[in-house]
Amino acid sequence: MVQLVGSLRKELADSLSTCKVLVVGAGGIGCELLKNLVLTGFKNIEVIDLDTIDVSNLNRQFLFQKKHVGKSKAQVAKESALQFCPSANITAYHDSIMNPDYSVEFFRKFMLVMNALDNRAARNHVNRMCLAADIPLIESGTAGYLGQVSVIKKGMTECYECQPKPTQKTFPGCTIRNTPSEPIHCIVWAKYLFNQLFGEEDADQEVSPDTADPEAAWKPEDTAARATASEKDGDIKRVSTKQWARSTGYDPVKLFNKLFKDDIMYLLTMDKLWKKRKAPIPLDWQQLENSASPQDETPGTGLKDQQVLGVWGHCQLFQHSVETLRSQLQEKGEGSELVWDKDDPPAMDFVTAAANLRMHIFSMNTKSRFDVKSMAGNIIPAIATTNAVIAGLIVLEGLKILSGELESCRTIFLNKCPNLRKKLLVPCILDPPSANCYVCATKPEVTVKLNVHKTTVLVLQDRILKERFGMVAPDVQIEDGKGTILISSEEGETEANNSKFLSDFGIRNGSRLQVDDFLQDYTLLVNVLHTEELERDVEFEVVGEAPDKAPPPQSKPEDNNSITNGNKDTAQPSTSSKAPAEDNDVMIVDSDEEEGASSSSAAAAGNSSAKRKHSDAETGETSTKRPRTDSSAAAAATDNDDDDVIALD
Repeated sequence: MVQLVGSLRKELADSLSTCKVLVVGAGGIGCELLKNLVLTGFKNIEVIDLDTIDVSNLNRQFLFQKKHVGKSKAQVAKESALQFCPSANITAYHDSIMNPDYSVEFFRKFMLVMNALDNRAARNHVNRMCLAADIPLIESGTAGYLGQVSVIKKGMTECYECQPKPTQKTFPGCTIRNTPSEPIHCIVWAKYLFNQLFGEEDADQEVSPDTADPEAAWKPEDTAARATASEKDGDIKRVSTKQWARSTGYDPVKLFNKLFKDDIMYLLTMDKLWKKRKAPIPLDWQQLENSASPQDETPGTGLKDQQVLGVWGHCQLFQHSVETLRSQLQEKGEGSELVWDKDDPPAMDFVTAAANLRMHIFSMNTKSRFDVKSMAGNIIPAIATTNAVIAGLIVLEGLKILSGELESCRTIFLNKCPNLRKKLLVPCILDPPSANCYVCATKPEVTVKLNVHKTTVLVLQDRILKERFGMVAPDVQIEDGKGTILISSEEGETEANNSKFLSDFGIRNGSRLQVDDFLQDYTLLVNVLHTEELERDVEFEVVGEAPDKAPPPQSKPEDNNSITNGNKDTAQPSTSSKAPAEDNDVMIVDSDEEEGASSSSAAAAGNSSAKRKHSDAETGETSTKRPRTDSSAAAAATDNDDDDVIALD
């Protein structure tokens, strides 16, 4: 007869009390997960989260209270979870999981790792660490009413990076600066403007008219005289936006006339832009002020954040926010900068006002502050019950793993509406590892197309290896027969190379680079494909992720070395340090197939010509699983929100 301890078999209950598990993330999913773990009988838990508690977390992260605002999420979550089970042994780390202190040896302490993360870079990193340590990983994420849980085990299932993730939608600079056609273009422009005026200036976030727009094909010397500027300080001068703003003392009226009158009139001189588009209509502060009616100043009904202001209302909001932000800069002192935060009222007011004024100029319907915040902050409304369902599924999959039943684990999708079988939860059989994966394949290899005469070593390190391939601190060796070290993660060793071009080191079409990340126990072979035909503003392209798509290798004796990730005996030595973060997207499943459906077969169906829009996806008419990115994601390509806000791929 089977002995039970509560609802669990005695053997499993005993296993829970002795096994050690790691929870990465203590936000919306993490709080629910910690509570579930201690109530299920897990006794040895370690939890790590770099974040602190914000008042906006309190509506769904139930281990936190108002008195905890500003404190470490991991520490407070530990203290609250212990109230459910005082005998549990919980260790909390207020730190980043990407810190080199959390090495492969750290991960090997655990029988199971559970992710409750909010960004792709951290997910990629934990995926690689679990592969290197050969520890099962349960990945999860939610987006509104949608959720997903999946199990990753080295050699048995796809890893997190086996399937390519869609990159976040971005827009050409000339669209943002010259020819916006959607509200999101204006919101991105307004966020750029905030940084240009009050934050850290970025050359890639310029907001002035783009005279290099290839579509304009105009002669500035012939038509610039037609751009009538303001009589005084608003005159158009091609200087730094921040420098110009400082020279006016951040005068709201002068800023307004430059941004919404003079720059727009300058755009109008680019005749060819407006032959097939409706031309923008400049705004003038004085004229708007003179024509403002008392109704423009009367607040509407309903919630303040959901009201859509008139043009003069946005002018006043612009003026007030600029004055407030100017005061904040002055309080910080000379040379200080502000950081845009969607939860900072003056910063959000500024972006709302500036974006809506630009929308009006380009004949678009304006948006409420709530709508702008949702798009600018890349927010998908958080649903507490979704977090609870997903956290419960994580524990159920964990129990299967600890029972030795890995083959019964599933990828499970939570849908907004029931499918044809009246089910909200859709399980799919786990797919085997992809032979073409550049992370968990036996010999990971990729081909990168770039211009060796224009690509610097720093771009290779930061944009390609860290951002695109998720490394923390790569070491790069050129396979040239000499073992030339191009990049070293040891500080100061190769910094002199950063500004040099790849061609300066003899790298050409067909060159091969061996890239190692010691912390991740990860080795990648990069094949260089030289081209001079990349599109404008495109620094590189990943051509293929399988060795058979690579250019012919330069045969060398040392090529015989076996490179297998997650095996310290065969991986090449290297060193390490830190990495950037990136936002995610969401996978939607509306399949009515269950146990017989695999993740990849569902994805294939999602790529068919019969793929339906999201609004239709909830009917369950066909078996589909597909990636989906919200169009608002472009507004915050580098923002990382709560784990229940940023969705899992």
